[in-house]
Amino acid sequence: MSTLSDLVDAQGRLNDADVEWLHRLAGDGQLLADLASADIVMWIETADGSFMAVTHSRPSGAATLFYRDIVGEKVRPQWRTQVQSAFESGEIVDSSSPDWFEETPTRVRAVPIKRKHDGGAIVGVITRHTNLGEARMPSRQQISFDECANDLFRMIASGEFPDLAAPTAPRRGAPRASDGLIRLDVDGITTFASPNALSAFNRMGFDDELEGESLAEVTTRIVPPSRQVDESLPVVVTGRAPWRTDMEARGVTVSLRAIPLKDHGTRIGAIVLCRDVSELRHQEQELITKDATIREIHHRVKNNLQTVASLLRIQARRTRSDDARDALTQAMRRVESIAVVHDTLASGLSQTVDFDEVFDRVLKLVAEVAAAPNTRARTQLEGRFGVLPSEYATPLALALTEVVTNAVEHGLAGQEGIVRIEATRTSELLTVTVTDTGHGLPEGRVGQGLGTQIVRTLIQGELSGTIEWKGTEGEGTQVTIAIPMRWIAA
Repeated sequence: MSTLSDLVDAQGRLNDADVEWLHRLAGDGQLLADLASADIVMWIETADGSFMAVTHSRPSGAATLFYRDIVGEKVRPQWRTQVQSAFESGEIVDSSSPDWFEETPTRVRAVPIKRKHDGGAIVGVITRHTNLGEARMPSRQQISFDECANDLFRMIASGEFPDLAAPTAPRRGAPRASDGLIRLDVDGITTFASPNALSAFNRMGFDDELEGESLAEVTTRIVPPSRQVDESLPVVVTGRAPWRTDMEARGVTVSLRAIPLKDHGTRIGAIVLCRDVSELRHQEQELITKDATIREIHHRVKNNLQTVASLLRIQARRTRSDDARDALTQAMRRVESIAVVHDTLASGLSQTVDFDEVFDRVLKLVAEVAAAPNTRARTQLEGRFGVLPSEYATPLALALTEVVTNAVEHGLAGQEGIVRIEATRTSELLTVTVTDTGHGLPEGRVGQGLGTQIVRTLIQGELSGTIEWKGTEGEGTQVTIAIPMRWIAA
């Protein structure tokens, strides 16, 4: 399905500021549809002078007129004159008589979308399609919602809505009209509160009626003095700024969003949307706590592993057997490579690892081997590994530590050379090739050592991959590891 940006860019008639304005307005398309109990369609002018639908919002509490998606379609003949008139005049144009759509009587209103800056250019048109076939005696809530919708339509036509000062990406659980709506006058006095809005405040400890009360004073009474509140709360509950915030009392958290209402620049009141988000915020807090716990676990595991590595290093220095010293040193290096992965996981919320960062640190561990007498090894890394899940990052880091260590310790022993590591990642396979310019493979040595057996177990057993050694004595060795991407989360 095409996005708003795709559809607008295809016409090439609007600049970036115009597109941003349309994006902001499209974000409130559902709010307009719910308040108006009507389908809301946004139109932009096309290269041939017609109009194309770029967004469509269906009402949550009323029947939609358009059961099929009309986004991407040209304006229909019965609406074109009305849309064209609103676009050219910059005025709201209402249909003079009921418009019939698929045997359903409708009322259509065309609202020009004015971008207040740059002289108030008209960048598109919004149409409101009201289903008259289900007309019934409107409730007080429906009348209040309709009045709020008309105020917003007038603000759209005058370039006062949307407000670019309002935050964009709303926090999870952003309130909608059906969740609770409070209408304030210019002094911040509640003139209407929907049943859901009243219920939300009742759960926070307010037992009276909201209508006729100052919402700011009500908030002051129900929020405990000892509780620290968001500094934006006062401007939200007075309706003076287009902002969002949360308020909490009696263990209940209510999300608030204020939309100031203006008439040609003069503030005339505000809409305050509210929603009980107690469960959502509780879930978010649990996730934050779990993330912090997981990070702390990784941090402690890393510290414990480093302690083990230090003990192995001390033991290696004190042993008199060369074979024992070599075995302890290798064990120390393996433990440290695992600690690197846990250290990386401890620094973030995700359970995935930027393996390029991990492997850079692993190569530094291998440098200790390169410092052996009469051995001068240089490592070269080409390509990128990308992001891997932690359960695969650990065995891969350990396997590559073994492969690169063997290349330096055995392939380049007593000489100068290069170890080249090349990583290639496609949608189906991660391939890592380790090549050295050293002694090469003596006959029958592949697969005999403990390190080689460890690598086979890690790559084949834990990662369902393959590993292959190629080399000729005196001409260097090449090790190729291939891991299927179906085992790796992108």
